[in-house]
Amino acid sequence: MEGIVRLLSALFVFVMATAYGVTPGNGSQTEVVAALNLQHGVALRGYDPVAYVTEAKPIAGNPAISYQWQGATWLFATQKHREAFKADPARYAPQFGGYCAFAVAQGTTADGDPHQWAIVDGKLYVNNNAIAKKLWDQNRPANIAAGDRNWPLIPKRALTIGEHSTVGAQSAPATPR
Repeated sequence: MEGIVRLLSALFVFVMATAYGVTPGNGSQTEVVAALNLQHGVALRGYDPVAYVTEAKPIAGNPAISYQWQGATWLFATQKHREAFKADPARYAPQFGGYCAFAVAQGTTADGDPHQWAIVDGKLYVNNNAIAKKLWDQNRPANIAAGDRNWPLIPKRALTIGEHSTVGAQSAPATPR
């Protein structure tokens, strides 16, 4: 059974790569995307980026505890988390602008789901869905290396404060958890 799952997973990756006309490590997206994947001007769909590191789980941020960084509003569950982020935002912000790590490894972008996440070497990665995360998990080092090569090749533009990217349609969580 495990062999069939691996074969189907490999077939899926091949089909995805063929459909996008890319191979891992060869970025080919030509559409310009916002530098950060935002919904309604909010990063990580309103989840607290520090909580992934300190609590090892996604926790919805509180709109009353926010911080502006790189044209985005970042929400936090606690004041302490906001202060940690302010001191070192690059440590806590998701890699690849919060876009799907598997998609970036394939040379394109897709919305990142804050519930499909991993911390690798202290860095936060999000994926689009459980399937993308499973495929990304199958070879994290190679996918991270491919994403690191592809991310600079994907055309990006900086956001202005309050701007909305067009990726995804889900809003920030309505209430903190």
